[in-house]
Amino acid sequence: MSEPSIFFSEVNERQGVFHRRAFLIGGLTGAGLLALGGRLAQLQLVEARRYQTLSAGNQFNYRLVPPPRGLILDRNGVALASNRPNFRLLLTKDKNLDAAAVMADLSKLTPIDDARRARVLKDIARAPRKAPVVVMEDLSWEEFSRINIRAPELPSVTADMGEVRVYPFGGAFAHVIGYVAKASDRDLKAAEDDASQDQNLLHNPGFRIGKQGVEKAFDRQLRGHAGATKAEVDAQGRVVRLDPEGDIAATPGQEIRLTLDADIQNRALEVMGDESGAIVMVDCQTGDLLCMASAPSFDANRLVKGLSGAEYRALAQYERKPLLDKTMTGTYPPGSTFKPTVALAALSAGIDPTERVVCAGGWYFGGRTWHCHKKGGHGAQNMHDAIKNSCDVYFYQMALRIGPDPIHATATAMGFGQTFDLGIPGQRKGLVGSRDWKKTAFKRDPTWHPGDSVPYGIGQGYINVNALQLAVMCARLANGKRALNPRLVKSIGGVDQPHGDSVPDLPIPAEHLAIVRAGMAAVANDPTGGAYAQSQLGLGDVLMAGKTGTAQVRQYSQTGSRSNQGIPWKLKDHNLFIAFAPYDNPRYAMSVLVEHGGMFGSSAAAPRAREVMRVALLKDSEIRARIERPMPLPAAEPGAESLDEAEPPTPVDAEHPVA
Repeated sequence: MSEPSIFFSEVNERQGVFHRRAFLIGGLTGAGLLALGGRLAQLQLVEARRYQTLSAGNQFNYRLVPPPRGLILDRNGVALASNRPNFRLLLTKDKNLDAAAVMADLSKLTPIDDARRARVLKDIARAPRKAPVVVMEDLSWEEFSRINIRAPELPSVTADMGEVRVYPFGGAFAHVIGYVAKASDRDLKAAEDDASQDQNLLHNPGFRIGKQGVEKAFDRQLRGHAGATKAEVDAQGRVVRLDPEGDIAATPGQEIRLTLDADIQNRALEVMGDESGAIVMVDCQTGDLLCMASAPSFDANRLVKGLSGAEYRALAQYERKPLLDKTMTGTYPPGSTFKPTVALAALSAGIDPTERVVCAGGWYFGGRTWHCHKKGGHGAQNMHDAIKNSCDVYFYQMALRIGPDPIHATATAMGFGQTFDLGIPGQRKGLVGSRDWKKTAFKRDPTWHPGDSVPYGIGQGYINVNALQLAVMCARLANGKRALNPRLVKSIGGVDQPHGDSVPDLPIPAEHLAIVRAGMAAVANDPTGGAYAQSQLGLGDVLMAGKTGTAQVRQYSQTGSRSNQGIPWKLKDHNLFIAFAPYDNPRYAMSVLVEHGGMFGSSAAAPRAREVMRVALLKDSEIRARIERPMPLPAAEPGAESLDEAEPPTPVDAEHPVA
């Protein structure tokens, strides 16, 4: 029997070694069990909600739903920009997706041309994983149903219903309202560092942002807040079933109500026809803008979907510039519509309105003859007659006598040479010349010469304005007291915006305004006035006051013809007209500009102003009641028998009238 290799001298020594090992192993085991129990407690008790959420995230998926864009309404609640249902076809990018094969299968169910297929494949290549890409929009119900039935056979394909922006009036409000379009790469890059922007929403294929006008200026208010739909998915991320109870409702964008009137705006674009120009109307009492029509226009609905390169070039290269907003951005010489402002400046400089200037059809000054539009001349003209007849010679001499600075000061007070807080971009200040301005603008010849003042007096030379400024000037003149500011946005989300009549008084005496207004009334209502035939409203005793204007865009020779016949469109004169009505209690003021109309303000612009003014007057309940009120009977002549003493009329049988 072999001897043990280990000997203990004492039994207690062997038991001590065993106990130390047992305690060590037991301690380690206990610590492990305690750590495991603590971790289990942490997972089960402390972090249970977090892991429950992660688990649900593996089982359920939330798909972002763009919010309905806020409506844009006119002053009467008529929708100018709204939303409509849109059936669309989406393709979600995945790592195992064979996009080309799927597109080939889809082309058998719905027409997809080669150009669209190439564009979609390019978008899929650039899109992040799991991001949906729009293949087609505005599917018909048949196409939408056909694809939905075969959806299980088409990996990563979804046919759903979203919303798309729609403009019911097409191009009537295109410039002022603008349009929406998909966010460009530049838009996305600009929004990367903006914490207030919802990046997921910006990348959503159904989301559009404002690109111009009201849509762009109030884009954040119109956007709203995104929602989500809850769906159960499998391990591959494919939808198994929907869970409507878990959906998160989207918050629609705020409603924006404008001061514009749809009926007036549509009539304005209608009367412009094929001409190029602008019509602006202002409420003389409040400053609200009722019309801002720019012609020719474009269909904003086309830009929502996106124009092809050829379509955009056709719009951009057309000489009448349909993409240019001629109410605010386009500036033009005002011609004779500037004469009321010059008359106010002359009165402020001390000119006697009864003083007469002889017009013989021309006036020689500075080595040349300055012609009047009437070859034979107007004869002796005071201020009233000069405004009524639009005598150029009178205003040549007045502008020369008072100089540019009084004209500049009065023009600025009347609204020229400035921009107004409409809430939308695009306004240009134009130009109102003065001595200080020329010192800055012309370094080589900073002196204002007498010859600069002469054309200035008839709205030519160093003067450029837009149609909005002309309408504001006319509204301030008609109001007679307040320096009205125009207002375009009536309310945002139901909150009323500041009114345009909360302004200081005009720095012009009321008696000066009355003299000029009387001259404008004669233009439209005196049979010898420059626009009498074209300014008759036919609305009883409701009369309109106005002023014509013709602004040349080319230099006439001293002996050459001033005719616009047979010359290129871009060299023809501009035709203008400003007006307000009713004359005895002004309510509406307006300006009409016909770009390169090639006629006169009385023949091209005034008839259009009359038709638009009639719509505004007939829509006004107070004015309409005045129009429909029976006219008073004429006074009886002395000696005529009274109605009571007169012989009663012979009764007439309705069925057997007296022969």
